[in-house]
Formats: sequence, C-alpha cells, structure tokens
Amino acid sequence: MVPILLGVSILVFLLLHLSGGNPAVLMAGPDAPPETIEAIERMLGLDQPLHVQYGRYVLNVVQGDLGTSIRSRSPVAAEVGRTLPVTLQLTLLAVLYAVAMGIPLGVLSAVYRDTIVDRLAMFVALLGITMPVFAIGILMILVFSIRLEWTPISGYVPLSQAAGLHHFVLPVITAGSATMALIARVTRSSLLEVLEQDFVRTARAKGLSARVVVSKHALRNALVPVVTIVGVQFGGLMGGAVVTETIFALPGLGRLILQAIQTRDFPLVQGSILVAALIFVIVNLLTDAVYAVIDPRIRYA
Repeated sequence: MVPILLGVSILVFLLLHLSGGNPAVLMAGPDAPPETIEAIERMLGLDQPLHVQYGRYVLNVVQGDLGTSIRSRSPVAAEVGRTLPVTLQLTLLAVLYAVAMGIPLGVLSAVYRDTIVDRLAMFVALLGITMPVFAIGILMILVFSIRLEWTPISGYVPLSQAAGLHHFVLPVITAGSATMALIARVTRSSLLEVLEQDFVRTARAKGLSARVVVSKHALRNALVPVVTIVGVQFGGLMGGAVVTETIFALPGLGRLILQAIQTRDFPLVQGSILVAALIFVIVNLLTDAVYAVIDPRIRYA
C-alpha cells in the first residue's frame, strides 16, 4: 500500500505541474502586476524547486496535513471530508446494486445455457457494458424523472433522511449498470467452468437437487473471480463517479476533483486523489482477504 500511495502522489504531483497554468495567476487575476503574483508564489511555496515542493507536501501528509485549498483557503481535509461521504454512498450502493442484479443474471444464464433466458440475460449485460454512463443517466432522467415523474431529476439528500434513497435511485443505477453487466458475464463464465468439474458431477450423482448443487457447491467456488471484479470496480466507480455526480448534481468527491483541476487548485487535487487511492488500495486488500473466506483452498501463510 505504501509504495502504491507514494507512486500515486508522485505521478499526480508531476502531472499537475507539467500541465501548465499558474495557480498564483488564477488567484491574483489576469490583470495583477508581476509583484503580486510573485508574492503569492512565495506564500504558496510555488517559487521553490519541484523536489522541495514535493518533499514538503509528503512531510505534511505524513503529519496528517493535506494542505490548504488555493481556491477556498480552507483545509483540504475539510473539503474532502465534506464530499467523500456522498461519493462513498453512491459507490457502495452502486456495488450492491451491481452484485444483487449481476450474480442472479449470471447464474440464470449459466443454468439455462443456450436458452432464451441465457440470451435475454446476456443481452441485458451487453447493454450495460456498451452504453456510456452519461447516456444511461440522461435516458434515466428522460424516462423516470421527466416522463413518469417517479424520481427527482437531480440533487442530493443524505441517506439518513427519508427522501435520501429516492434521490439515489437513478444515480445508483446509472453508475452501477456497467459493473452489473460485467459481474453477470463473469459469473456466467466462471459458473459454467465450475459446473463441469468432478466434484459437481459427484454431487449430482449423490442425488442432490440442481438448486443445491448450484447454490451450495458450484456458486461458492465460482465467486472468486467475481470478488476480484467487485474489488477492482469499486475503485473504478469512485474514479468514474465524476460523470454521474455531474449529471445528477451530486456534491461528491468526483465533482470536487473536477472543479479543483479547472481552477488549478494543486493541493486540493493532490489531497483528493490521494484519499481516493487510499480507499482503493484498502478495498483491494480486503478483496484479497475475502478470497480465503470464499474458497477454503486459498490460504495466506
């Protein structure tokens, strides 16, 4: 985890400084005199060499200080803490939706292989993979918000309030559709492979019903690649939340990073991406641990 986070911080730091644009100019305004811009650069430490700026940044991060936003002059940790819960709620709900829909679709497709059920399930999965997120979001708004008036068009209400889940329905479906489709396809492929193994034939030979064979024997062994997909897609959903958050006007971390990039708010971009990377590597670490729970053949010495 430490080398990954260190690599992310270096990469983001270099990309931001190589992308052009001077935050001091943005703060002072285009008509500010050079003396004012130089004073702001000294105040922000932008007049120092890159390695000095990066070293100071890492030292502050180790001490729990993510810096101060150039745009709002508030602590980056406070900005991230304000927006991160929104993105985490969206991501977690999208993953739950993807798993709840994707695994049953994949199981049905594998059990009823080469039938109309299989074709319909894979058609749904194909739609989820091929349609862009923004297209799904706009289509959802047109159908369920404007035409049917079942859900709000946009806006955010915390899940702690009664209307919170109502506001999250369309963003969750929009964000989780591609992951749901991928889980369905991987579940089908993995389950078909497991169903051909000897222990499944033995279970069938003992007279166990097809439901018991699939649910208690085959499916558990088929879930290892599915867990991998879920772990990887969690990070992908967090990174791709900016599109969903923009469509539905959710004040999440994705929109915060986008605004920070547009205003060249280097500390805010670095801190936000570092926190997102930290969550991603933690989720992948937990994913590795879950392998041993699902499959007893996997053990970590």
